[in-house]
Amino acid sequence: MKIKSLIFLGVLQACFLANAQVKTLDPVEYVNPLMGTQSLPNLSNGNTYPAICRPWGMNFWTPQTGKMGDGWAYTYTAEKIRGFKQTHQPSPWMNDYGQFSIMPVTGKLAFTEDERASWFSHKAEVSKPYYYSVYLADYDVTTEITATERAAHFQITFPDNEESSIVIDAFNKGSYIKIIPSENKIIGYTTRNSGGVPENFKNYFVLEFDKPFSTQSTWNDKILEKDKLELNGIHVGAVVGFKTKKGEKVHIKTASSFISIAQAELNLKNELGAATFEETVAASKNEWNKVLGKITVEDTNEDQLKTFYSCLYRTVCFPQKQYEIDAEGKVVHYSPYNGKVLPGYMFAGTGFWDTFRALYPLLNLVYPSINKEMQEGLLNDYKEGGFLPEWSSPGFRNVMVGNNSASVVADAYLKGLRGYDINTLYEALLHGANTEGPMDAVGRKGVNYYNTLGYVPYDVNINENAARTLEYAYDDFTIWKLAKALNRPNKEIKLFEKRMMNYKNLYNPAIGLMSGRNKDGSFPANFNPFKWGDAFTEGNSWHYSWSVFHDVQGLIGLMGGQKAFTAKLDAVFTTPPVFDDSYYGSVIHEIREMQIMNMGQYAHGNQPIQHMIYLYNYAGEPWKTQYWSREVMNRLYKPTPDGYCGDEDNGQTSAWYIFSAMGFYPVCPGTDQYVLGAPLFKKTTLQLENGKQLIINAPDNSAINKYVNELKWNNTAHTKNYINHFEVLEGGELKFDMSSSPNLQRGTAAEAYPYSYSTSK
Repeated sequence: MKIKSLIFLGVLQACFLANAQVKTLDPVEYVNPLMGTQSLPNLSNGNTYPAICRPWGMNFWTPQTGKMGDGWAYTYTAEKIRGFKQTHQPSPWMNDYGQFSIMPVTGKLAFTEDERASWFSHKAEVSKPYYYSVYLADYDVTTEITATERAAHFQITFPDNEESSIVIDAFNKGSYIKIIPSENKIIGYTTRNSGGVPENFKNYFVLEFDKPFSTQSTWNDKILEKDKLELNGIHVGAVVGFKTKKGEKVHIKTASSFISIAQAELNLKNELGAATFEETVAASKNEWNKVLGKITVEDTNEDQLKTFYSCLYRTVCFPQKQYEIDAEGKVVHYSPYNGKVLPGYMFAGTGFWDTFRALYPLLNLVYPSINKEMQEGLLNDYKEGGFLPEWSSPGFRNVMVGNNSASVVADAYLKGLRGYDINTLYEALLHGANTEGPMDAVGRKGVNYYNTLGYVPYDVNINENAARTLEYAYDDFTIWKLAKALNRPNKEIKLFEKRMMNYKNLYNPAIGLMSGRNKDGSFPANFNPFKWGDAFTEGNSWHYSWSVFHDVQGLIGLMGGQKAFTAKLDAVFTTPPVFDDSYYGSVIHEIREMQIMNMGQYAHGNQPIQHMIYLYNYAGEPWKTQYWSREVMNRLYKPTPDGYCGDEDNGQTSAWYIFSAMGFYPVCPGTDQYVLGAPLFKKTTLQLENGKQLIINAPDNSAINKYVNELKWNNTAHTKNYINHFEVLEGGELKFDMSSSPNLQRGTAAEAYPYSYSTSK
């Protein structure tokens, strides 16, 4: 009897522990940096790499499995590591700049990338944002890495060996290396880049070792030059050797600079100094917990906790700081626009076409102080480059469409950020909105057509014209909102108020969706809404027709009213994933990702449609938003190497998950509203920078209870389908009463709907 009682008590205790909410006191430990790394050019599950870094740090480090110059630097299915690379790569499609690598070897010297590559296993790999370790099987060596913003600390454990070596690869396309044995030091620079830099671009680096060199050599391409200490060439590197005992640890401290060798040495001194490896690991872990700990989630599902914090980690990686602290303690940067060293902030490594949607709104809510620095960096972009970048890596890059810097600038100011020169930034918006830039993706391609006809025509040899028109119209809305806030001249305000309605010019009643439109006003005959590209950007009409963020009610009117609108939304999920790839000539990875996800035409793996789920709130059927947001979170995100459903894209696809898991989403940046969905967790707490807390409680939340029966804001019934940014900043509690069946009465009245321009007057 006593034994039975003990067994019963044990079962009760196990059940209690299984159902107890996990409070994430150490959030960084839930992060899997390998999430999204099982990707290929023809199928992206994230296209990420494990970044060992600090939040928004200038330099990241990653194990390199791909060939030098390959954008797929680390692929989960790879078998060998070729080196440990300093990287600034925002995307494999953009590739890298400011890169060099370190690789330990033993025995017969191997220094070229193919020869030095070593087998490794994920079973002997530890990957954290603040710490990475892997066993290099061919050399019986364990490499450990931790990082600061501009420096890194390596701890390499060698076997008993007469010929233990460290290979430094400064990469091709122009590099320099110098060994200084008297100081146990190597200095050099790399010039390799993928564009977006002036002719004088260099990334200078310094490495300091805690063990004297017993041998030293430099190498040029495949030729080793023993005892030659300095080399300049197309592709140079260095090798330093030691005699090591079993278990002996060799430490390397390294830093880089876009300014000079002296600045690289200063960065090393300022950020690592005399710190031990363990101290740097602890400091990095603390910084990650501080940043990730701004949002605390509590729940029973550990996989969802891992997914949440792995996504949050990605949202605070890019854009990277491109500024440095000089000898006088002042903020300075190397300009990727004019090649000069200038005062002030600079950031790089993001595409606003992706990140205006949710990443920058997340910064404005949770991390506004870093976005204030980013806004100051945008000022410097404009002053030095003449335009705001739409894709920076590190300077202007000619990719994607739109003029979405307008959204990034306007949303920050309209959400309350202050303390920078908004008037000059507004001038930058005016300039970008009325001028074609030095390349297609800067300023507005086709602006003269857009400003005169009200759209960029389909038949004037401007690619992705309908996408440009829809995005320009939304961007004009954000300029209009900012112009009003800055008390600009009424004529100017009215101009942008008119232009933001240009989206209506592309609605094609014959197909009930947006399409390209010819210069003479006609719609192209037999326009195919399933055709990817052509009039649209990495999508088709089914994806882009919802890109009327600022006037959903106007779009509802075009589509024939609420019932027709929601039926069209439903059809996105029920229409088979057919496609026309003739514009590209092959199936691009974004098409393939839509095709295989079993969600019809819904293509969450790319950005244009990611807000569409939330549009049911504008047409009286919010329970469908609640259903589909949960479906996407559960089906398309996993804390695994194949954990995304397309390119992660510099935090945007992750930011969608973070917002959606909290229960709301910024459908229209530039407004002060978040459109409601349903929270994923039982409890979420936001620690706001002003010291207030937002608590999101959903105690009955579960896999079954995914619908909102009732919502209370600070104990008062909240009947709207949105919440207000400035009310959230005051702190309080959102309490969701969750149910297994939808409440078909809540949120159905017009007064519950979120902002639309057409009904705002």
